[in-house]
Amino acid sequence: MTSPLSPPAAVRAASDLAATALVAVRPEQLTAPTPCGDYDVRALVDHLAWAALLSQRSATGMPLEQDGSSLRPAPFLDGVPVEQWAAAVPVELDTAADAWADRAAWQGETLLGTTPMPAGVVGPLMLAEFALHGWDLARAIGARYDVPAGLGEAVLAAVEPLAPMGRDGGWYGPAVPVPADAPAFDRALGLVGRDPGWRA
Repeated sequence: MTSPLSPPAAVRAASDLAATALVAVRPEQLTAPTPCGDYDVRALVDHLAWAALLSQRSATGMPLEQDGSSLRPAPFLDGVPVEQWAAAVPVELDTAADAWADRAAWQGETLLGTTPMPAGVVGPLMLAEFALHGWDLARAIGARYDVPAGLGEAVLAAVEPLAPMGRDGGWYGPAVPVPADAPAFDRALGLVGRDPGWRA
């Protein structure tokens, strides 16, 4: 069995992998459907933009008063043509990964938006957010998305304890059955309500 990556390394790997999907987005794909049923590609790109900003703030213990529910694009996208949004997000994911590289970011309490939460819970939540929504985006646009085994194990470890709460809160869909011997990332996808075989 492959060992999960260390938490900081997993955030870095998840942000880098999501970035590969973002840079592959073409303008004509912005209205394409995604496995994340409420989002088309454009909305998913904006969601990842907000996630990058939220992650940066959480890693440094700073509040974020706004979020994606405000129906406004992430602040760093203000004035950026929508066709260029996807290309603008990877640098913000990189900044988030840099912030979580500090071991102190994983200690004590932090804020998720404005809600106090243990940093050791928020960090895994963020790496799962990047990796899973990166997969959503890659599937929507038909891009390659190769999840290293160690990252898959880290994402599975992150979502397993959160899945029941996520389903109750509406963040995750109903669990999708996935074989017990499937790769760890596929099992994580099933736990959050994704069909690993989804294609556009």
